[in-house]
Amino acid sequence: MRKYEALLLLSPELATDNRQEIIENLKGVLERQSATILLVDEWGMRDLAYPVQKKSRGHFTRFEFAAPATAIAEFERIVRITDGIMKFITVKLADKFVPEGA
Repeated sequence: MRKYEALLLLSPELATDNRQEIIENLKGVLERQSATILLVDEWGMRDLAYPVQKKSRGHFTRFEFAAPATAIAEFERIVRITDGIMKFITVKLADKFVPEGA
């Protein structure tokens, strides 16, 4: 398993309930792919450096997780087809992930 980080930019027009539903759905996708979710960090509403889809603000959420390489393709597929996610990026943080206590 490798350690990854995904940063999502969600639409500012989404209600809090809809945002939480998207985050829970993505957590479920990762768990079904045998991933270990280490951290879900909600950064909140921020101004953007440039307009994205004609919006100047967005809600940022960061996922940190350990997953097999095959899980990333499925995670990104779901992110691409989910309404309300304007942009995303997934970055590999480490080639090897050793859980604490192992």
